[in-house]
Amino acid sequence: MKNIFLVVGFLLFVLGFLSLILSMIGMQFQFMTWLDSGSRLAGFVIRIMMMIFGVAIAYLSRTDWKQLD
Repeated sequence: MKNIFLVVGFLLFVLGFLSLILSMIGMQFQFMTWLDSGSRLAGFVIRIMMMIFGVAIAYLSRTDWKQLD
């Protein structure tokens, strides 16, 4: 189960990062076009949050909670 969360966190980070880089050069993933439908600032914030949550999920999935007790 930990590996699934690690992969999900990694994918969130990579998709957020690549989407951010592509939006800076005027391109975007087709399936993520809805991010900029409201405003470009909201799309930027969502991409940054994807990266932050991806790192957080990956970090928390690698934490050994039983050893902390």
